[in-house]
Amino acid sequence: MTRRNFAGAGATAASYSRILGAADRVRMGFVGLGNRGDQVHTAFLEWGDHQTVAICDLRDDYLDLAARKSRGTPTRYQDYRRLLDNKDVDAVAIATPDHWHALMMIDACNAGKDVYVEKPLSLTVVEGRKMVEAAERTKRVVQVGTQRRSSKVVQEAVAYVRSGELGQVSLARGYEISSEWPAGIGNPPDRAPPSEEEWDRWLGPAPKVPYNPNRAYYLFRYFYNYSGGQMTNIGVHLIDTMRWCLNLESPRKVTALGGRYVIKDNREIPDTMEAVWCYPDGVLATFAQINANSAACNNRDAFVEFRGSEGTLYVTPNQIEIVPEVVRTEEIPALSPLERAKNARQSKATTRPADKAFTMTGRTDTEPHARNFLDCVKSRGECTCPIEVGHRSTTTTLLANIACDRGRELLWDREHERFTNDAEANKLLSYEYRPPWKLP
Repeated sequence: MTRRNFAGAGATAASYSRILGAADRVRMGFVGLGNRGDQVHTAFLEWGDHQTVAICDLRDDYLDLAARKSRGTPTRYQDYRRLLDNKDVDAVAIATPDHWHALMMIDACNAGKDVYVEKPLSLTVVEGRKMVEAAERTKRVVQVGTQRRSSKVVQEAVAYVRSGELGQVSLARGYEISSEWPAGIGNPPDRAPPSEEEWDRWLGPAPKVPYNPNRAYYLFRYFYNYSGGQMTNIGVHLIDTMRWCLNLESPRKVTALGGRYVIKDNREIPDTMEAVWCYPDGVLATFAQINANSAACNNRDAFVEFRGSEGTLYVTPNQIEIVPEVVRTEEIPALSPLERAKNARQSKATTRPADKAFTMTGRTDTEPHARNFLDCVKSRGECTCPIEVGHRSTTTTLLANIACDRGRELLWDREHERFTNDAEANKLLSYEYRPPWKLP
């Protein structure tokens, strides 16, 4: 039963707490409550067996909003470590900027808390692996916030691709398309922070740099000290869908090109970028990021497409569509391109239609992902997006950023999580934390 349905039945939060025993509720703390953090908190509030008992953020206005939404009166913190000391907290949700995920998640596991951690899992590959090790060592339930794995639409896409109905899929494509031209995020000068202490605490393990309003809060995604850019923000959702549908583990090589070509602001991430991952068994996966043009990415405006020998599957946030391929029944004759085109216009005798196309609709909201986490906290089962899966998908996007930085094709050793053809690229798999912060 969701909070919305229960409220519609005319019951109060107080009466509901009497119906549901304390042992049936998952008592949660939320770290990071702005923007995405607020969305995650709201998704958990939909479920009556969740209780917000603690909230943590550097900003009082974010804390005020979260407190107003919560049932009861959650304890407020500005230091996540104090929240982890709270014995009333069973599990935590982490929705901070990416550069904080590793420290907070590992500390939460060590404190005996189950963890819902937003995607991308980590800022670096080494961080991600240490997060996996912490979860396994402490036997904590961990859900990575690639919520499309809890979407019925995406699950149906997985089932269809794996059924073989598309034939042999040789190419999967993902797109992140928007127009931020011409001003983008703007180009404000560095300035004194509203609070030196708050700025220092926001940076945490990241390098100390002068305050710029574009670096803090949501716009942190445009700077590499705190994020992998749109490649890890949006790209991780799409490559995760591709990996799941095609049962892919890790690429054997990756290449990427891109840069700040059009938009004149103070971002560090590209406004245009394309990455290609080559997997064993003849599968290419690609991701195109275009932020200076918003034309449809394909004739279905689908954010992911799978092209197989028997058909193409298009995935949008709320729908999948399968379009059959016109399959040849005889070999291509030895004709020139002009002759071949002429024959194709005059006769279709050498082709046969595949099975009939169909569509289905659904949702990709966060609420089902939160529901799955709550269920797994109680059952101690594996979540829809367990930590190893989240690490593999995040790693895939991080490799593309490194390949773009290096300007070359890189060969990846999945077992040792190292590049085999570029020592300099291996140095980008981690970074040194700013004291006194240390990666456990």
